[in-house]
Amino acid sequence: MYFPGTEELGADEMRVVSCGTGMPAARRGQAATCWLVQLGNGDNFVFDIGSGSAANLASLAIPYDSLDRLFLTHLHQDHVGDLIALWIGGWTGGRHRALHVWGPSGEKPELGTKHLVESMKSTYGWDYNSRLGVIPSAGGGLDVKEFDYRQENEIVYEENGVTIRSWPAIHAIDGCVSYSVEWNGLKFVFGGDTLPNKWYVKYAKGADLAIHECFMPPNLMMEKYGFSPQAALNVATRVHTVPAAFGDVMNRVRPRMAVAYHFFNDFDTRYPIEQGIRLVYDGPLTMATDLLAWNITKDDIRLREVIVDEAAWPTPSGKPPGEATPSDKVPFSDFITNGRLDVSETLDPLLKQFKKEHGLD
Repeated sequence: MYFPGTEELGADEMRVVSCGTGMPAARRGQAATCWLVQLGNGDNFVFDIGSGSAANLASLAIPYDSLDRLFLTHLHQDHVGDLIALWIGGWTGGRHRALHVWGPSGEKPELGTKHLVESMKSTYGWDYNSRLGVIPSAGGGLDVKEFDYRQENEIVYEENGVTIRSWPAIHAIDGCVSYSVEWNGLKFVFGGDTLPNKWYVKYAKGADLAIHECFMPPNLMMEKYGFSPQAALNVATRVHTVPAAFGDVMNRVRPRMAVAYHFFNDFDTRYPIEQGIRLVYDGPLTMATDLLAWNITKDDIRLREVIVDEAAWPTPSGKPPGEATPSDKVPFSDFITNGRLDVSETLDPLLKQFKKEHGLD
């Protein structure tokens, strides 16, 4: 078992944590897609931030200042649904700098990552503006770096000895990608959502940990979701990768560890899904669920369950707390100001004591 915040990552080690492995329909016990990659050089990278995953990410005892680099594979709700929670929640939880988001373009500008992020900031304008001048403004920054989804194994990030590349994925419509992270002779690959494709097989080779979606086969879609046979076939084989096809992909890639995700991992689903994989693939395999950790070195891959504090508070960054900029504050209207109740007789002595204790004028 791995208890967050209790062990140092080795200087030559990579840790991957599953923060969301489920499906678009909300489920309390299994969040939508999110993966955390931690490196021995101190860097952290988040891949996708699907609905419900921000709480798992927050339970890992990592300061929000160290969770400021997010890479999106595509813009489905189950891959971006908690973006607002990471942006605003991370800001209120102590992030002192902007959240940086990388993601693919779309076939049209309005279908790309830049449009999504800028539209979200506009949509949540009331929330954003209401916090200015109250908490440090820098943590509310939101920076987006959009790249061409068609690029093949091109670099989208290169810093501190870390190289992140992208290549196209095939899912729903144009505008999806997969990623690799290369550092210190180790390689992590995350497919996002995709049908089997030639790019993944080509560029995932040499992976230490290779993650690829493995969706429920049509019969399980009919049983669990009540889909018609044709609808189940459409979803399972025209948009996603079924277990046998996942096995085919991994048989070609042959990673040190293959990871199947994007299914509800229950006692009556995991075994038929694994059986489908094993028709083709006989290599190392993890059937993923939330809060698993893989510690990866050149010599070993260690898999453990993550034991978290369900009531965890945000972890301080270790930096001096910043200060709000009063001039950033959006003022109340006279109408709202005139509705305020005077409680100064009760509050003033308490404020005076607090200011005295903390050296405030």
